[in-house]
Amino acid sequence: MKRLILSLAMLSLSGCMLGPDYQRRKAPVPGEFRGTPATPVSIASTKWQDLFADAALNQMVTTALANNFDVKIAAERAEEARLQLGITRATLYPFVDASAGFTASKSSTIGASALIPAGTQLKSAYSSVGMALSWEIDLWGKLRRLNEAARAKYLASEEVRHGVTVSLVSNVMETYFQLLEQDLELEISRRTLGTANDSLKRVSLRHDRGAASGLDVRQAEQLIFTAGAQSAAAERAIAQSENLLSLLQGSAPAAQTRGRKLEELVLPAQLPAGSPADLMERRPDIREAEQQLIAANAQIGAARALCYPQLTLNAFAGAQSRPITQLFSDPASVLSIAPSLLQPIFRAGQTQTVVRLSEAQQRELLLSYQKTIYGALREVADAVVSIDRLREQRMQEEKLVQTLEGTVKLSDLRYKGGLDSYLQVLDAERNLFNGQLALARLRLQERIAVVQLYRALGGGWS
Repeated sequence: MKRLILSLAMLSLSGCMLGPDYQRRKAPVPGEFRGTPATPVSIASTKWQDLFADAALNQMVTTALANNFDVKIAAERAEEARLQLGITRATLYPFVDASAGFTASKSSTIGASALIPAGTQLKSAYSSVGMALSWEIDLWGKLRRLNEAARAKYLASEEVRHGVTVSLVSNVMETYFQLLEQDLELEISRRTLGTANDSLKRVSLRHDRGAASGLDVRQAEQLIFTAGAQSAAAERAIAQSENLLSLLQGSAPAAQTRGRKLEELVLPAQLPAGSPADLMERRPDIREAEQQLIAANAQIGAARALCYPQLTLNAFAGAQSRPITQLFSDPASVLSIAPSLLQPIFRAGQTQTVVRLSEAQQRELLLSYQKTIYGALREVADAVVSIDRLREQRMQEEKLVQTLEGTVKLSDLRYKGGLDSYLQVLDAERNLFNGQLALARLRLQERIAVVQLYRALGGGWS
């Protein structure tokens, strides 16, 4: 029996494997990203701690990576896939079970059979022990292909976990920047509200002295209400951003610590994108899509193996005896070997349909893999053009705000000199207020664009 089991083991390990072996498909990617030349290094290689020099932000990301619920869920799903791989891998080996039992029976002497002589003893009692072996011999590689698919699915779940990490790092950064921008909007609104109150007092005094009309007073009140409404909106947004940051860090809603102000966060001096070929190894979603493709490719071989004979070995070795004291004696020994061969003959086309289904699923996942690659290229190109154009837009807005500040001063002087109505002052102050808010939002968008480039290149997890 030992020789038989050894021979079958060698046959199982050396048997052929049906189905195609996976080979990475070369996607026709360009040599460089649109809008930027290829570089030997990439900003994605930078550690997220070094991307922005802000201790409060880095602490938030560290806490989120340790406590975030999505990260923990992804880790548990990866563990589930690893355990499923262990279950599938076990089918490559024989299953051995131990058994022990006692049986007692008594048959009727006047029952269904009329041929039992009178006085025949129809009582029996015996004990049995033994070990049973069951083993499917992997002649055509079905079990090995299923093991290959389970391994690829486990690796895909690990890439999903990496992708969750990348998303979490970028989400915390973006939300933190939004919080700082909302702080800046609140500061601008309160500063404008203070200026508007001062203007109202001055216009009311002139009105009392007959130097200004009631219309001037009403116009002066408009900016107070506008700035007050904006202050309330900023306070609401600040509370909601703090609540979101709390959730990302796995905690109940609470106030959040700030570090530097938005305008004090220095952007990286260089933002090299690397080369498109690097995305194949760096982006978790591309790596996950490829592992799903590997799994589907292996399923084709497992499906094709169902068309061929399946060899299973069943064996039992043990003992059976009426007197329990002789259970382990040589006359009580029992041995049986029962190899079986199963060859599908007619299954109404089911087996071939399973093969075609696995091939269709593999083609679908190949298209998804290619789509993921080109989607990544688009995200990088979008981030690159955003950074370039937002920088130019922000510089122009800064010049506009400087001009508007001069316009406010000149219009105020002309109003005091009686050359213009207060409407010109109101328009100038309102334009400055809107310009300052627009500049704050551009600064936010500029920093978010850097985070989006970092995320699109696959930074933040390795």
